[in-house]
Amino acid sequence: MAFGSFSSGGHQAPMAEINVVPLVDVMLVLLVIFIITAPLLTHAVKIDLPKASSNPNITQPEHIEFAIRADGSLHWNGEPVTPAPLAPRFAAAAKRHPQTELHLRADRLTPYEHVAQVMSIAAKAGLVRIGFVTEPGK
Repeated sequence: MAFGSFSSGGHQAPMAEINVVPLVDVMLVLLVIFIITAPLLTHAVKIDLPKASSNPNITQPEHIEFAIRADGSLHWNGEPVTPAPLAPRFAAAAKRHPQTELHLRADRLTPYEHVAQVMSIAAKAGLVRIGFVTEPGK
């Protein structure tokens, strides 16, 4: 019993094409249904909400301006300091305000060892917000 063939002699392979016409018909029907029903699903309850205005509360956390010069001299908010009392001063600043930021300014020719030491002392004292202050590139 051979389908689709009027020849009596040869053997043909089965037909392997997919008929996509019914699939396209179903998809078009579904598309039309969704186009019609989608606007009906957006019912919103009309509510007259009160209007309020407020100003944003902008609070700047305390920060420490710390400078390191190329010769190794240290400056805390503009005043010269020695490396010995840094740990207690950093710890006191961290206790006063837990969100205290350390703004670290280092000279271009400052050895990285000095910068790393100051960062280590500050981190051990509890200052976790350390940022580098640079000038815009030329």
